[in-house]
Amino acid sequence: MNKISLIVLGLISALAGSCAASVSVSSPTNNSTVSNPMNVVAGASSSAPITAMAVYVDNNLATKVSGGSINTTISAATGGHSLVIQAWDSNGNVQKQALSVNVTGGTGSLPYSFNNIDQMSGWQNCGACSGAGGNGPTVPYSLTQYRSAPSMDGQANQYWIGGNTPYSSALWWKQLGAQPGATHFIYDLYFYLQNPGVAQSIELDMNQSVNGRKFIFGTQCNIKGTHQWDIWDTANRKWVPSGVGCSQPSAYVWHHAIIETKRVGSQTLFIAITLDGNKSYINRYFNTYAVNAAELNVAVQIDANYQGANYSLWADKISLQYQ
Repeated sequence: MNKISLIVLGLISALAGSCAASVSVSSPTNNSTVSNPMNVVAGASSSAPITAMAVYVDNNLATKVSGGSINTTISAATGGHSLVIQAWDSNGNVQKQALSVNVTGGTGSLPYSFNNIDQMSGWQNCGACSGAGGNGPTVPYSLTQYRSAPSMDGQANQYWIGGNTPYSSALWWKQLGAQPGATHFIYDLYFYLQNPGVAQSIELDMNQSVNGRKFIFGTQCNIKGTHQWDIWDTANRKWVPSGVGCSQPSAYVWHHAIIETKRVGSQTLFIAITLDGNKSYINRYFNTYAVNAAELNVAVQIDANYQGANYSLWADKISLQYQ
């Protein structure tokens, strides 16, 4: 190889190196202690446009945004965590910045919890009863547990709805015992969709019957309707838009939902919803109605769109913290 060729190769190599994206993290700093939710502020630069940035907590995607900057809050459990901020440019170059943080006052800090509820036996279900007024259409549906892929821990639940009936739905729930002293709840899970465009809505509920009252802590990501998180008015038996946006979730990505609620006297209180690290406070109260029952359960419901298209939702690491 002659001298000119070597010079040209050197210039190509230098130019390629200059195109690589670089990531600068302003907050948090490495090995710092932060309060929950932690504020993540970072930027990226490259000779090519930055197309996206993402934050991973313990190798799980917490949030992803378009462009070359990110300023968000992310909830995490109390204790130590690995944090990776990653950037991509339009040439396909990838750059990562890794650090460690210690979180105080994190989610999951309530004193009692049910963990890996998705792996428990005894899940109950219904199809028609999940429809409007408890009288929806009858369609095929199923729950398959312990799915190794896609999953986060190798044992995910796959909820499936079939048929071709418009606006059909199916509901699954797991009873956890009455727990009559529990008044404060954090419902936490990860969910995954391969074809979110055919989902009408994704419903995540926690229900308690205690002291002769029915408390329904119902939330749904109303993908095709309000494009918001709707919350359930127990006494009036209807959905109410919360004002918190919930657009169509990305496909082939694990999304992290955290729903915090309280039982206050004879009312339900919806405190906050955190989706992929973005926490939004609701602070809405609703009245309840009388019932003769004692229970505490978590539930997952999937609703079909106007075509009644078949689809699955995978859920993993379902937990309920309470006190």
